[in-house]
Amino acid sequence: MTSFEIAYKYGELLDLYGNLLSQTQKDILEDYYSYNLSISEIADNRHVTRAAVEDAIKKGKKKLDDLEKQIGNYQVLEKIYQIKNNTTDQEVISSLEEIERIMKHGI
Repeated sequence: MTSFEIAYKYGELLDLYGNLLSQTQKDILEDYYSYNLSISEIADNRHVTRAAVEDAIKKGKKKLDDLEKQIGNYQVLEKIYQIKNNTTDQEVISSLEEIERIMKHGI
């Protein structure tokens, strides 16, 4: 996987499962994957060590990966994206977008 693909994947996993992380893990992973901040920038902004940021990223990623293994919503989203990219039926696309919205943000 490229670094872009990894960042995209963890951005999606954060949308799906971020509320199940500690607030610190969620915030640090968002800074790292969504806002593309470096470990040093995150550590400086939070007044913590680089090791603390690295630890939060490592543990947060593991928890997101474990949740995905148990629940599998990221795999469902990938199938939704595949279907959306292979259809021109606006009704189908609209329905899939609604399912995607519910999966990521709730009802």
